[in-house]
Amino acid sequence: MPQSKPILKVAVPTPLRRSFDYLVGHHAVPAVGTRVRVSFGRQQLIGIVVAHTDKSTTPANKLKPIQEVIDSEPLLPDTLFNLLVWAADYYQHPIGDVFTTCLPSLLNKGEPAILEPEYCWKLTPEGQAAFPKLNKNAVKQHKILHWALEHQGIIQAFDLEQLELIPSELKPLIEKGWLSKEIIEPSAQGFVQSSDSLVLNQEQQQAVETMQKDIGQFHGFLLDGVTGSGKTEVYLQLIEKVLLNRQQALVLVPEIGLTPQTVQRFKRRFDCDIAMLHSGLTDRQRLNIWLKAKQGLTSVVIGTRSALFTPFADLGLIVVDEEHDVSYKQQDGFRYSARDLAILRARDEQAPVVLGSATPSMESVHNVNQGKLTHLTLRKRAANAKPPHIKVLDIRQRPLNNGLSQPLLDNMQRHLEKGNQCLVFLNRRGFAPSLMCHGCGWIADCQRCDKHMTLHLQQKRLHCHHCDKQVFMPKKCPDCGAPELFPVGLGTERLEQALITAFPNKKVVRIDRDSTRRKQAMQDYVTAIKNNEVDILVGTQMLAKGHHFPNLTMVAVVDIDGCLFSADFRATERTAQLLTQVAGRAGRADQPGEVVIQTHHPEHPLLLNLFTQDYQSLSQQILAEREAGLLPPYSSMALFRAEASSLQYPMEFLKEVSQSLSHITGMDCFGPFPAPMAKRAGKMRAQLLCQAQQRGLIQRALKPAISQIEQLPSARKVRWSIDIDPQDPF
Repeated sequence: MPQSKPILKVAVPTPLRRSFDYLVGHHAVPAVGTRVRVSFGRQQLIGIVVAHTDKSTTPANKLKPIQEVIDSEPLLPDTLFNLLVWAADYYQHPIGDVFTTCLPSLLNKGEPAILEPEYCWKLTPEGQAAFPKLNKNAVKQHKILHWALEHQGIIQAFDLEQLELIPSELKPLIEKGWLSKEIIEPSAQGFVQSSDSLVLNQEQQQAVETMQKDIGQFHGFLLDGVTGSGKTEVYLQLIEKVLLNRQQALVLVPEIGLTPQTVQRFKRRFDCDIAMLHSGLTDRQRLNIWLKAKQGLTSVVIGTRSALFTPFADLGLIVVDEEHDVSYKQQDGFRYSARDLAILRARDEQAPVVLGSATPSMESVHNVNQGKLTHLTLRKRAANAKPPHIKVLDIRQRPLNNGLSQPLLDNMQRHLEKGNQCLVFLNRRGFAPSLMCHGCGWIADCQRCDKHMTLHLQQKRLHCHHCDKQVFMPKKCPDCGAPELFPVGLGTERLEQALITAFPNKKVVRIDRDSTRRKQAMQDYVTAIKNNEVDILVGTQMLAKGHHFPNLTMVAVVDIDGCLFSADFRATERTAQLLTQVAGRAGRADQPGEVVIQTHHPEHPLLLNLFTQDYQSLSQQILAEREAGLLPPYSSMALFRAEASSLQYPMEFLKEVSQSLSHITGMDCFGPFPAPMAKRAGKMRAQLLCQAQQRGLIQRALKPAISQIEQLPSARKVRWSIDIDPQDPF
C-alpha cells in the first residue's frame, strides 16, 4: 500500500557525511528547512529536514518516526538553505554539523525561534537630579549615571558589557527611581538619515558610482585600495545607497577587535538599527540579532566570518573587508571560506559583493585577471596623506639590545620628540619563545607537542600556544638541577620591557592576545591611543590592519627574518601582506610617516621587490610563479589530515586513502607524510595532499570515495578530516 506521507531526510549533528531517513508519524508533514526532534541511537537530537522522498534505502521496519516538529515554517530563506547544502557538499563536511555550526546555539538546543523582548534603562528626572549629589565613593552608581547622561539618557544591553556590569546591578537604581526599565519596541528599518559624510576624492567617487549601478543585481568587485585610501568611506556611501533602497547590508570583518570601532563609525553615520555579531555575544543576544535580521528589523549586520550565515529579509549588499585575511577560512570543524561563500551568497541573493583590501589575495587577483571580479583601485591616501617612507635597516654585525638596534632607537626618539607615536611590531607574544638551561642546554619543550613552550614572565608560566598547556616556570633545570635558566629569543612582553627601559619617560603599551583578554580591553587601548595617551605601541598582527591612528608616524618591524624563509608556498604572499599592512599604519594623517624594517637579510628578493615596486606588481609576479609551479589558484587542493596516539595508524589510514584515489586520472596524491608539526596536543599527525588542475575533478573524485573511506577498518583507529582549499599546512 503506498505511503500517504513522505519519508523525511533529516540532517543530524553526527560525524557521518549523510542525512538519515525518518517517518512523519502522526505529525503534520514538516516543511524542508524546519527543525525536528528525532531519536538517534540512545540520544534525542535536533535535526533539520533537508528533503522529502518516497523511497528509502533503510528497511521499512527499521525507520523511526520523528519525535517532534519544532518549527511551523522553515528557519532559513531558500537561498541561504541551499547555500549551506551546497557548502556541505563542496567542503565534504557532514551536513548535520554544517547546520549546527551555522545556526545560533539556542536553536540547536530546540529553543523556539521567537524574538524575545529587548530592554533598555532610561535615566529619570530624579536620577538626573541625583547625579551631582552622589557620594564620590559610590563609584558604580556614578559610572552608570554618567554613562546615561552621555548617551541621551539611555543605557542599552550591549552598553553593560562596556561598563563591566550585569543587569542585576542596575536594580538598586531602579528601586530609587533613578532609572526605569523599558521594552525596546522593534520597528521596521529602511529609512536612514546620513550625517558626517566625507567629500570623496575622484577615485573614491568613481568606485561608488560604478558599484551603485549594480544594486539589485549580482556583481563582484575587488576594491583594491592602499592603506589609508578611505575604503571604509566608500563602503559607507555605498551602504547608504542600499539602505535608501530599503534593503539590508552585511559587513564582514576579520577580527572581533575591529568590530566595535566599525560599529561605532556606522552608528555615528546612520540612524538605523545596526547589529554586531561575533563570538563574544551571549547565546540570547546572538539569537535575537539573527531573528531581527531575518525579520527585516536590522538594517546592517557587522560581524566576523560566521555572520555570513545570518538570514536577511532583503539583503542588498555584502562587504568583505580585509578580504585577504586568513581568519576568513575556518581552520577546524566545518572548514569553509567565508570570503568564497560570500561571493556565492551574493550571487544567489542577486546583490553586489565588495571584497576590500590593500593587499588582495592571489585568488582575488586571479579572479580579476579571469574577468570574474571587477577591479576598482584607490591609489591615493585620503585627505592628501602621503605614503610612508620605507627604510630597510641592515643589522648584521650591529649590537642589539633585546632585538633593538641603536639606529632604530634613534629614529624612534626623533618621532617621539615631535610628540608623535611609534609602533614596534613583533608577531610573537610572550616574553621569549623558549627557556634554556645555561648548564646543560636543556630547553623547555611541550611534552604534548613538537614545539618549545613560550615563557610568559609576568605570569611566571610556560605556555604552549599550540595545545594551551601551561606549567609554572621552574626555579631550576629539571635535568641537571642548575639554577641558571635564561630566556632565548624575543617576544612582545620582553620587547615592552626593553622599550620601557630605553624610554623611561614615555608611555609604552603592549597589545596582543594576552593583554586584551579582558572585555573591552582592545577598545580601551584604541581610545587611549587616539587620545594621544600612549607614546609607544608594542603589538602583534592585531595592530597591523584596520586601525587608524592619526598621530602614529613611525612603524618599526624588529624581526621579520623568520617570515622570509618558509616551506609554505604562500609565505611570500603572507609576508608581503603583513609588511604592507603594518607599514600602512604610519603617516595616515597630515604628518609624514616612516617605516623601519630591521633584518639580517636586506638583499632578500621579497624586501627588494616589495619596496622597489608596489604590491600590485609583486602580486602579478607571485601569480606567475604559482602558474609555473601549478599551484593554487592555478590548481585545486584537498588535504586529508589524520591523528592518533601513534603515528603508525594515521600513516596506514592515509596510505589506504591514497590507494583508493590512485586510479583517478588528472589528480595527484602526495604522501602520506608526517605533518609539519607531527605531534600536537598529545596526538601524532599525518597528512595526504591531493592536487588537480581542474577544480571540479577533485569534487567528482572525492564524492564517491568519501563513503568508501568512511568504511575503511583503519578509519576507526584515527580521527580524520578533509580540508578543501587548505590555507594552513599545519
